[in-house]
Amino acid sequence: MDVRILREEEIRRLVSPAGALAAVREAFVKLARGQTTLPDVIGLEIPEHQGEVHVKGAHLHGSPFFSIKEAAGFYGNARKGLPVGSGLVLVFDATTGLLRMILLDNGYLTELRTGAAGALAADLLARRDIETVGIIGSGGQARYQLDALLGVRRPRRVLVYGRSAPSVSAYAREMSARLGLAVTPVASARDAVVDSDVVVTTTPSRQPIVRAEWVRPGTHITAVGSDGPDKRELESAVLARADLIVADRLDQCLRLGEIHHAVAEGAIDAGRVHGELGAVAAGLVRGRGSDHEITVADLTGVGVQDAAMADLVAAAALSGGLGESITV
Repeated sequence: MDVRILREEEIRRLVSPAGALAAVREAFVKLARGQTTLPDVIGLEIPEHQGEVHVKGAHLHGSPFFSIKEAAGFYGNARKGLPVGSGLVLVFDATTGLLRMILLDNGYLTELRTGAAGALAADLLARRDIETVGIIGSGGQARYQLDALLGVRRPRRVLVYGRSAPSVSAYAREMSARLGLAVTPVASARDAVVDSDVVVTTTPSRQPIVRAEWVRPGTHITAVGSDGPDKRELESAVLARADLIVADRLDQCLRLGEIHHAVAEGAIDAGRVHGELGAVAAGLVRGRGSDHEITVADLTGVGVQDAAMADLVAAAALSGGLGESITV
């Protein structure tokens, strides 16, 4: 059996943020239309080493592949001079079940598809004209979210807050130079929220960061960090105040996400969730109804996103003859 191995450098050449957005949009639409097979997430925490591991997979019906993705975050690695994130994707033949590819992406595809989902949420739920974006966090995902967002909206300025002032300053310098935007560090999470039209939270926090009283009418919030049952970035009152709450996958968000905490605390019931992201993308339920609505997208990460990225890379690699082929 021949198996093709692709490494991060090759994978980065095969997929762009625009391509990722199109693939992720299509995957969510298929999910809404019942055209996917999607197992539950496997989550594994290794607290003694500040580690968390996620295993996700899916098959998009009609695709020649199905895939299983492992991605990890070990937050103590930075002190060791090691990358915080890592991962790989196994791509299988959907007709035989045999392994076709190993994508040694080091977590790149997870970062890219998460940014794409954030851009999709903003495209469907944020106002068309926005002035200011507030970013909470200054790590890798803060970069991917802003990169992807610029594919659907063009703000005039970005405000960024994080716990590490040097990291925030480095983020602002890098993104300002690379994107041609005014990216400005601010002193508090409140300062990043109160004047923003779009707020994106990208942290591994286990305590609420964003307060309801900071959020003005018309704001869209994309919450990315709460991909585990103990994580949260929004206080429950934010969801209680929202006019429209959208989940990437409702049954998952009831176990893992911001919705999980708001329901558990009695701030909302599950019926307050307007629908899933794919249903909005497919036109099955409405998106933003007016410029005054507060909208929240709870993104916990869905296996169809990973399958979409794997399919995209696998097809491009086979077409271009890329990767190292080994016999197993």
